[in-house]
Amino acid sequence: MIYFDKVTKKYPNESIALCDVTLSVHPKEFVSVVGHSGAGKTTLLKMILGEERPTKGAVFFESVKIHDLKKDDINNYRRRVGTIFQDFRLLPHLTVFENIAFAMQACGRSDEEIISDVPHVLELVDLSKKISSFPGELSGGEKQRVAIARAIVNQPDIIIADEPTGNLDPASTYDIVQILKKINDLGTTVILTTHNKGIIDSLQRRVITMENGKIVQDDKDGRFSMQD
Repeated sequence: MIYFDKVTKKYPNESIALCDVTLSVHPKEFVSVVGHSGAGKTTLLKMILGEERPTKGAVFFESVKIHDLKKDDINNYRRRVGTIFQDFRLLPHLTVFENIAFAMQACGRSDEEIISDVPHVLELVDLSKKISSFPGELSGGEKQRVAIARAIVNQPDIIIADEPTGNLDPASTYDIVQILKKINDLGTTVILTTHNKGIIDSLQRRVITMENGKIVQDDKDGRFSMQD
C-alpha cells in the first residue's frame, strides 16, 4: 500500500505543490489522478518515486517511509515501481529487444532471463513482430507499448503512467488503456495521470481530482469532474 500522511511540498520560490495531502492506494488498485497543469499531479508521482521530499508529512510504501530510505535501499525500492512517460524515453540506437533488455540488465537480471522474458512481455503488449525494430521505425502507439513492456518486464508492484496517451491518436490511446487494464487485472497496482475524459469514462475505476495541490474529490466510481 502507498500512504500519504498529511503531505505538504513547498518549493524555495514559496509555491506550494502539495497541501496537506492524505491518501491511500491499495495493492492491485487502478487509480487515475486528474487535474489541470500545476494541480500537483507530477509532484504526487515524484513523491511516490522518492524524487521529491515532503516539506511536511510522510509518504509510505507498505510500512516503510520512502524518504528515509538510504541510497541503496531507494534504488531497490524503485525497481519495484515501473514508470511510463508521455515521451516514451526509448534509446533510439537500440532495438525493441535491446531497449527492454537494458532495463533488465540494470536490475541485474541474467542473460537467460532476458532471452526468456523479453519475448513474453512483447507478446503481452502485442509487439512480438517488432522485436528487432528500432524506435524510429515504430508508430507513437507502438513506441508507448515498448515503453510499457520495459516498465513491466521486471514485474514491479506498481506502475506509474504519467500522461501515457498524451501524444497518441484515439485508436492508440484505446490500445494503451486496454493494456494498462490487463496489467492491473494481473495484479499490478496502476496509478495513471491523464487529462483525457474518454479514458476516465472507459475505465470506470477510482478517480482522484487535484486542484492547487489539494485533493478536492476522490470518486470510487470513475467520474471525470474536472472543471474548465
